[in-house]
Order: sequence, then structure tokens, then C-alpha cells
Amino acid sequence: MSLTIPTNLSKPLKPRLSSPSFQKARPMIVCSASTEPQPTNKSPLQAFSAALALSSIILAAPVPAYADIAGLTPCKESKQFAKREKQALKKLESSLKLYAPDSAPALAINATIEKTKRRFTNYANQGLLCGSDGLPHLIVSGDQRHWGEFITPGILFLYIAGWIGWVGRSYLIAIRDEKKPTQKEIIIDVPLASRLVFRGFIWPVAAYREFVNGDLIAKDV
Repeated sequence: MSLTIPTNLSKPLKPRLSSPSFQKARPMIVCSASTEPQPTNKSPLQAFSAALALSSIILAAPVPAYADIAGLTPCKESKQFAKREKQALKKLESSLKLYAPDSAPALAINATIEKTKRRFTNYANQGLLCGSDGLPHLIVSGDQRHWGEFITPGILFLYIAGWIGWVGRSYLIAIRDEKKPTQKEIIIDVPLASRLVFRGFIWPVAAYREFVNGDLIAKDV
């Protein structure tokens, strides 16, 4: 068995570029003054993803914090606040010169000076905000940074007022079956009142329990 290899395969093949199909295409630049938007091939899913990413970036961007609220500035940075402190101390020191150093009025004025310094220092260190008049202003907008100025004292006031009222109500209920309840309203029964005072600390729980049971409000009212 013999194998014959043609000799014409050893010559390199040269492509013929004269054919129109192999001619190199020339780039064409088209200028148009039309302002019509070009159609895009973006799918609605891609547009939604882009909008979601943009909104995430906007929401994640840090919001600049402002030190003042409604034109107020920290008292420790307020020039009017410092001016008021100097005026108050100067007035007290002027009065102090009228008395002997060891006299009772001088000692009282010195104590007032120390209290004044401590008061202004506490205002400055507590982060209170002062207006253009140099006086501290209470922030009641619910800002957590200023809860100690209004929210916390307000809750304590409501608790203490409710405690006093609940103890008084409990005392009147306890003596209404006595022979002379009016007499015990004039002359307080101290042992009974003392027991009710200590029980009154849990007045929110007691009030809720009576409200659920229907005993909080008189039925004949």
C-alpha cells in the first residue's frame, strides 16, 4: 500500500483580497443636530437596579449635624452668656465691698457668689443652648439629646403628682366608712396615712389594675 502526497501543498496559500467581500470597511462619522433621545437597550430590571443603588447611596450618605437649633448656640460658646455671668458676679462683688470680710452679710454674699459660679458652670457643662439674650432655652421638641431638659423632669413631675393624688384618694376611700370621716380629714390619721404613702409608690400599677376591674371610676357618677 502506497501513500502519495501532492507536492502543491508545500506552497503557502495567499488569500485573494481583490474580492469585494474582503475589502476593509472604512469608518464613517455621522454628525446630526437632532435632539431626539437615542433609544437604549436597557431593560426595566436594569433601570430599577440603578435607581435602587442610587437611592441606597443617598440614604447612606451622612447627614450634616448642626450644633444650634432654631438659631440657638451652646451656652459655653455664647458671648452673651459669659457676659451675663460677669455682670452677675460683678454685682455681687460690689455688694461684698460694703461689709466686713467676716460679717454675716459678707459670708452670705460669698456663698451666693459660689452658687452663681456653680450655676453658670452647670449650664455650660450640661449642653444647654442659649439664645441671643444669653439665657438658656429648653428644647421641648423631643430631641433625645435634650431629654434631660424637659422630658425626664416632666415624667418625674407627673409621677410625683400622681403619687400624691393617689395617696390622697386612697385615704379618702379608707375613711369614708368611718363614723366621722370629716373629722379624719381635718385631723389626719398618721398611721393610716403612712401606710398609704408607702403603698402609693406603685400607683401606676394600682391605677391600671383598678381600671381593668372597673373600680377606678365611681359607678354612680
